[in-house]
Amino acid sequence: MLFTSAVAAFALVAGVSARSVPSPIEVMKRTHVAGSVITKCSKSGVLALAYDDGPYQYTSSLIDTLDAAGVKGTFFFTGTLYGCIYNQRAAVKKAFDNGHQVASHTWTHPHMASLSAQGIQSEMEKVEQAMVNIFGKKPAYVRPPYLETGGQFLNIMKQMNYTVINDDIDTGDWNNKSPQQSQQLFQSAGVSGQGHIPLMHETYQSTVTTLTTWLINWAKTNNIKIVTVAECLNDADGMYKEGTFPSNGASSC
Repeated sequence: MLFTSAVAAFALVAGVSARSVPSPIEVMKRTHVAGSVITKCSKSGVLALAYDDGPYQYTSSLIDTLDAAGVKGTFFFTGTLYGCIYNQRAAVKKAFDNGHQVASHTWTHPHMASLSAQGIQSEMEKVEQAMVNIFGKKPAYVRPPYLETGGQFLNIMKQMNYTVINDDIDTGDWNNKSPQQSQQLFQSAGVSGQGHIPLMHETYQSTVTTLTTWLINWAKTNNIKIVTVAECLNDADGMYKEGTFPSNGASSC
């Protein structure tokens, strides 16, 4: 039984590696290593607006707000947290088509540290399959639910060639902080040093409207460029991974 389990584990790792080994050119372009946890941008003068937990009822209007300001954001989408991602197909594709970064926030938003290697891989591959079905690309970036990176998570993310994003400013929108309280966090952090990657959630209307509008104006006032998370890491060409799923892959939740 132990031998069988070991063989199965090896086969899982080998399968992941075979599908996701980055090309030498891709590795050379990166300023970071897959599977390592990133909290800030790799350069100054930028701000990466990053939203978790969608797609949601505000996704499309948030995209409109960003587009009207001429800026790009990053959407860490789940598969089933607020309904099936396929029911929000138009909003997900709109984000991609309009040049925003579409990334993974896992399929069911679980505590990843509590999952087996196979469970972690399944969470990631279901999101990959959905995004291939919706706009034809696999995401190369993930922000883990609850920002938890324990257990086997980072090892599997390295094997699957994922860039793991955390944050350096938690807006606290999930914890009932008002937009004004969140704004104070940015003002306290300031604009010097490496650019910020905040934790925000597109499931709160006050974040989508009030806080986002304020951040756009704050960045403009301070001569900061709003970019995608990949761009803030000098990885604009690395938002998505090579490879596709079979055309008959699952297309429902």
